[in-house]
Amino acid sequence: MKFKNFTKGKCLYQNNLSSKQDVTDWNLEGQAKISFQENRLHLENELDPDEHGDNAHWVFWCPVDFPDKIIVEWDFYPIREPGLCMIFFAATGQNGKDLFDSSLATRTGKYPEYHSGDINALHLSYFRHKHADERAFRTCNLRKSHGFHLVAAGADPLPPVEDAISPYHLKLVKYKGVIQFSINELTVLEWEDDGEQFGSVLSGGKIGLRQMAPMKAAYKNLIVHEAQLDD
Repeated sequence: MKFKNFTKGKCLYQNNLSSKQDVTDWNLEGQAKISFQENRLHLENELDPDEHGDNAHWVFWCPVDFPDKIIVEWDFYPIREPGLCMIFFAATGQNGKDLFDSSLATRTGKYPEYHSGDINALHLSYFRHKHADERAFRTCNLRKSHGFHLVAAGADPLPPVEDAISPYHLKLVKYKGVIQFSINELTVLEWEDDGEQFGSVLSGGKIGLRQMAPMKAAYKNLIVHEAQLDD
């Protein structure tokens, strides 16, 4: 398969994710432990999943509204599993509302609030080691909401935590209907939305990090550039 080639334009956002000051304006939905070690953002659940179930999961939102045609890059360090790591992007409230509009239903980290609530978003799960079947056949899954639409999947090269040589450099491209994702410059999936089968093509919006407990992971060097499509 021949993948599309994208290059970086102007830098729209850069965050080292190295200290508490770097995320003071971020928005946490649910309960999570947020700490910093070795100049990296460390995230893990606050609540025990054995006791609290799906209430132990959470989402951490960057407050910036990004346009369409972007390249998102970050460094990822898996630390403890089982669990799952995901990124939301192009996230907005329905009917043109901001993601944090007070009229939207309160979100607390439970997944159905995000895929079948009153927001629209794309969500890519790139470290799916929560359940036994996910660990037995590892894939990166791309979904589109509103609705629980699995629109693309690709083989996931990320190993179990004990075999990880971190960091892994993750790159996500959102360019009109095209979504492309790579890990360490290996393209894992590419999908183009036709704007019909799963509703209109999503445009700009916010980015959020999600983990399913008891996953612990670290993040660093979140950078967003304008994306340019090479002919």
